Amino acid sequence: NNMVKIMNSSLGCKTKSHHGMTKAERQMNADNKLRGFVTGKNVDIFMIAIALAWYHVGQAHAQSEDGAPQDNSEQEGEILSSTAVLFPCYDMLCHSFGVIFHCSLYSSFHACFDVIRFIEIMGVFVYYFLSRYVPALPYTACMFLVGLLIGYSVQRVAGNAVTESTTLWLGIEGEVILLVFLPGLVYLDSYNIDVHMFQQAFWQVSLFAFPMVLAGMTLTALVAYYIFPYGWSFDLSMTFGSILSATDPVAVAVLLSELGAPSRLQMHISGESLMNDGSAIVFYNIFSARFLFELGINGVGEDIGWGKGFAMFFRLAFGAVAIGLAFGIGVVFVLYHLNRSLSGEDNVVQVVLTISAAYLAFFTSEILSGCSGVIAVLTCGVTIKSFGETLINDLKLAVNFWEITEHLLNSLLFALAGVVWGDILSNNRYTDTFESAFEGKDWGYMIVLYLFLMIIRFALIFGFYPVTKRIGIGTNVRESLFSSWAGLRGAVGIALALSINSDVVHLTSSGAVDESTRAKYLDYTEKLFGFVGGIAFLTLVINATLSGPILKRLGLVTPSDTREKIVKNYRDHVVAYTLGQYVRLLSEERFHLLDFSVIKKHVPFLSNITYEQLMNEVHKYKVICCKLFCYNEILCEDLKYLIYI
Repeated sequence: NNMVKIMNSSLGCKTKSHHGMTKAERQMNADNKLRGFVTGKNVDIFMIAIALAWYHVGQAHAQSEDGAPQDNSEQEGEILSSTAVLFPCYDMLCHSFGVIFHCSLYSSFHACFDVIRFIEIMGVFVYYFLSRYVPALPYTACMFLVGLLIGYSVQRVAGNAVTESTTLWLGIEGEVILLVFLPGLVYLDSYNIDVHMFQQAFWQVSLFAFPMVLAGMTLTALVAYYIFPYGWSFDLSMTFGSILSATDPVAVAVLLSELGAPSRLQMHISGESLMNDGSAIVFYNIFSARFLFELGINGVGEDIGWGKGFAMFFRLAFGAVAIGLAFGIGVVFVLYHLNRSLSGEDNVVQVVLTISAAYLAFFTSEILSGCSGVIAVLTCGVTIKSFGETLINDLKLAVNFWEITEHLLNSLLFALAGVVWGDILSNNRYTDTFESAFEGKDWGYMIVLYLFLMIIRFALIFGFYPVTKRIGIGTNVRESLFSSWAGLRGAVGIALALSINSDVVHLTSSGAVDESTRAKYLDYTEKLFGFVGGIAFLTLVINATLSGPILKRLGLVTPSDTREKIVKNYRDHVVAYTLGQYVRLLSEERFHLLDFSVIKKHVPFLSNITYEQLMNEVHKYKVICCKLFCYNEILCEDLKYLIYI
């Protein structure tokens, strides 16, 4: 009876117990309602957003009141001298930032993180808006638009902390871009792969990754060389083709998993992306070196012939495999000895070990050994997945950490790409004019390029179809059609385009070439990055958004009626279990004052519960309690009889 009164008061029924509340109980009820309103309407999130916005506005206003930029050399000297005793590495750290961002020590160390903070804050609100209102639109495409707006306002909004910080990031070194972004993005993709199916589909995926990438790169280069009117050399066209041959179906992979697409199709798309990223970067290293050799700067680039090119390809690929395998085996060995599963510190160290191995493998292979860093990280990740997954004490912690890392890196990379794209489209900052590097005809050529890429993709998939359907795990026409459509361009291609554009900017800014040559090659790489960014944006907005309807149209997902029955059955079981646990907890004295309206807002499965369902569950609980009471009495009588005997 007491429980029924509590239920009535929780559901808002007017009873004597509800009106007879004490002052403390009424205060608690009001607090619960206020808390429910704030959390239900997300008022707390908007209050935080307003506070952060005011902070950035105040910071920009304070900087604008300071007037013209002052010489910070004296201030830098004071900072370095005052901190040299306590922090001996401060000088080296500031110098590293100054070298990376090509600016003064003080400004690089204190201002380069403003745009990072702003982008990550914007990423939170972009995700919230998309997940609630426009779930079909890819998150990375919207972050590209955020960066586009920032890049467009770099020279038009003076005295703003975000735009000044963005200017520093526009001058970042190409090697730093690859070193920061690629290891974190590639490792999680390689670790999430199904190793057993990957082994079965290895020859199929290898066919996608090497012969198909080579053919696609060549055909794309021919489009750029013969159709584009920009006078690109063949080496630059091949560099352009290698960049666009790297696919990145992150948005499509998530969609395939959510809709229950066949595991074979998921393996084809994820495995192809994983392998062709490595092969595309190998081809990129070869042809970008030949393109940079055209600048005529001593020690820059290399005139690689056909024989040396093949030798370089095998060295880049198989040398990276050996390095990645060595790092993977080393990580497995250390994971085996960090076997204290109940030690939280061991679990954290295991996660730190994986991220250290990923970045060290990339650095050792790409920078120290001259091999492919992406293939090294890929091999390292697959090795750890195959032999070390069972040795990880807290697998959920490791996966969650890498998912957070991938989200942060994707947000920063696509926003940075949008910044550079917006800067190129809005003005030419190298000549201090507000003339767009992209003209009307360039937009037309971008549409032409998109159509050619789709045609090339379909031609390659079905050109190799007679072979792919007979080897590995096989395929069919419907899966091949979707694979042709799902050839998105994304993170890896954008990172490579940013890298080649940054390399040309830095190499030509030292006075090693004349102004006409500098202007010509800057125009080349700006156009190249403009096309790569535009194609990535178009594939994300068009291909990724339409992938769901195409999957359903091709019949590659679980039938809707079957899926609805499974989901309904699952939901009914979860609701019944959750409601039973709620009634059981409510019978305890410490939970007598709980407000069911607040519980419903925090537990989604209870949001549509009616009063009748709640009372039926109470009745079931009373019956169970009565049976348990009778069972306990019988048990006590049996115990007395046994003791008597």
